[in-house]
Amino acid sequence: VQLQASGGGSVQAGGSLRLSCTISERAFSPRSMGWFRQAPGKAREFLAGIRWSDGFTYYTNSVRGRFIISREVAKNALYLQMNSLQPEDTAIYYCAPTIGSTAATSSWGQGTQVTVSS
Repeated sequence: VQLQASGGGSVQAGGSLRLSCTISERAFSPRSMGWFRQAPGKAREFLAGIRWSDGFTYYTNSVRGRFIISREVAKNALYLQMNSLQPEDTAIYYCAPTIGSTAATSSWGQGTQVTVSS
């Protein structure tokens, strides 16, 4: 299964971006999917997850209220709407299957760069 994140870019503080993640295998039906990010010199961190079956969502405290995770099961697509972006949100963003807030993969697809300037 290949995961491809896209939609990153450069925005000013307070701006918004919408990330997309496409899942290559149509028959892939994860338990949950999530978004992660990795800033330079920092460990990869969990941001948000969504249960694939019913759309139940959960977030880490740093993005709750600013980011919204969603999915389109028919399109095998995952999204992350990011609002009120701040410079500390600058990172490479990845999507991955999850078990809770833990990535259920050791193979990360190509991420997408998000850069927020002050």
